[in-house]
Amino acid sequence: MNITMIQIQPLTQEAFAAFGDVIETTGRDFFTINQGLAERYHALSLAQVSGENVAVGMSIFHNLAATTLPFSIEMLERHPYGSQSFIPLQQQKFVIVVALPFNETQPDEQQIHAFLSNGRQGVNYHQGVWHHPLITLEENSDFLVVDRIGGGHNCDVYRLVELSCIVEGKIV
Repeated sequence: MNITMIQIQPLTQEAFAAFGDVIETTGRDFFTINQGLAERYHALSLAQVSGENVAVGMSIFHNLAATTLPFSIEMLERHPYGSQSFIPLQQQKFVIVVALPFNETQPDEQQIHAFLSNGRQGVNYHQGVWHHPLITLEENSDFLVVDRIGGGHNCDVYRLVELSCIVEGKIV
């Protein structure tokens, strides 16, 4: 069995563009609203949904346990009929693991990437993007999750078979 070490890289819109959007205000345009008392950073990302009798829902995920580095990746998932956004509510850093597609039914195990949010960034995985479930570095952390709600199967799980991936890196 081959073991691949995946280095965590900083989360930037350019590096993450193949997988989705980085939701952040840094370097983004805004306009003032509410009689000049607020800045609106408009449409930083758009939710995607497809299918019948579906909607965009907002939930809060409360993670009880923290993940420590390095850690192994054994599986990835994707949501073929909707995007999925994770936005940290306490400005906590978190790790994002994504993969490019190999074909219609599986990710490319040779093209797995890891990113680190600075805690003021969220992500929106585009519809059908392979990713690891939420990886938080702090226990008892909350995330606003925006995703497709409704009937039908919308979560494909892929168990890595070709190699074992270990995500490592320095958290600053």
